[in-house]
Amino acid sequence: MAQKAEKEPLQITLKPYTMKTRLLILSLLIAATGFAQSNVRFNQTSYNYGKIIKGIHKSVVFSFTNEGAKPAVIEFATAECGCTQPEYNQNPVLKGQKGSIKVTYTAPNEGLFKKRVSVKFAGEKAVTELVIEGEVVLK
Repeated sequence: MAQKAEKEPLQITLKPYTMKTRLLILSLLIAATGFAQSNVRFNQTSYNYGKIIKGIHKSVVFSFTNEGAKPAVIEFATAECGCTQPEYNQNPVLKGQKGSIKVTYTAPNEGLFKKRVSVKFAGEKAVTELVIEGEVVLK
């Protein structure tokens, strides 16, 4: 009488890179949720003044639209130096409405410049960076 061969249990082994790949994907998914998209859209985030005369004040208005369901409120807008001054109000901007930030640059020194203004909206994790640039010249 022939004996039936016993089947060995099927063993599955995970290769080390498979576990690493799974951890990497999980980490990326967790990180991606931290970078939620902003509900505020600026028409433009940079402006080039071109050539401006030393000592003159030049302003540009950056407009934005609230695309979120909740009102958008500017928590802060800070410039990287004293020669750049953001002006804004903290009134809530309702869904679909527009708001603005006026950025004024006082041209203190001759030469090329590039200045940043960081804008943070209440309830948003991301900070939006507005950039102004140009060249200061003598008369």
